[in-house]
Amino acid sequence: MATCFSYVSSRNKCYQYSFSRAGLRSSTSDLGDGTVVHCWVPQTHNVSKPTLLLLHGIGANAMWQWDKFIDRFIPRFNVYVPDLIFFGDSHTTRPDRSETFQASCVMKVMDAHGVGTVTVAGLSYGGFVAYSLAAQFKERVDRVVLICAGVALEEKDVEDGMFQVNSAEEAADLLFPQSPSMLRRLLQLSFYKPPVWIPSCFAMDYIHVMCRDYLQERKELVEALHKGRRFADLPKITQPTLMIWGEEDQVFPVELAHRLKRHLGDNKAQLVLLKKTGHAINEERPKEMYKHMKSFLCTDAIIPPNDNAKRLMLASLISPVKVNK
Repeated sequence: MATCFSYVSSRNKCYQYSFSRAGLRSSTSDLGDGTVVHCWVPQTHNVSKPTLLLLHGIGANAMWQWDKFIDRFIPRFNVYVPDLIFFGDSHTTRPDRSETFQASCVMKVMDAHGVGTVTVAGLSYGGFVAYSLAAQFKERVDRVVLICAGVALEEKDVEDGMFQVNSAEEAADLLFPQSPSMLRRLLQLSFYKPPVWIPSCFAMDYIHVMCRDYLQERKELVEALHKGRRFADLPKITQPTLMIWGEEDQVFPVELAHRLKRHLGDNKAQLVLLKKTGHAINEERPKEMYKHMKSFLCTDAIIPPNDNAKRLMLASLISPVKVNK
């Protein structure tokens, strides 16, 4: 029986070609304990350039979310783009669903590739992981970019009506839609100007390719973000931090941006608000997002000296991790 054409699968292959053409290659690291992480890594790591780690949000895999940006960053940075656990080709048999675990896995991948200090940028859920990286590995993360990442939320914010959903379970069902109507609702919440019309056949194609694998595990990731979360427990990271937020964000309302900025202090955090923009900044305002990231990241202050010695030291100290080159 002939298989039906999948636009989403075909676009996935186009992104793979785009990443490869830009100078990245696909690599899989076996971290042990049943954990495997896929990451796009430089074909050759240039020790004279700093490292930029790009973390995706919930939804499509990392390629879909960062494709508009890698060509611009690769000339200045060694760019690494992992698939977080339960997205793309990354998975684990361990029960931990916290962003702390996600962050530790990402850093183990950096260890496996001999990477020392990193600058990290995270979209939405990826921002939670980026923040955790900065908190856990203070000496190895030099700057942080958070894009619509509601790390300052509390469990009671849901009960207080801050969000468009009434529970973490409802949020998880919405973020991983299983019907065209749910996908359309997700787009309505994510975009300031959502697509006027999505054909059901395309919606089901996207759902089949992007939203069916590890469905229960992904829902548990969302629930872990909310359950028992208290703002008072949020660590205060010390790295210079840029926050980019859409003023009309309905997923993580802009109040969470102001809350986090107050928490970090004016000396450490910058907040950029984009007018007439929703949650999906990377899709709605990619040029503005890149402009602000470039201004924050591409300064002489973050260009390190040749850290080849540090890379060699790390390679001798880290525990063995199997890397499929």
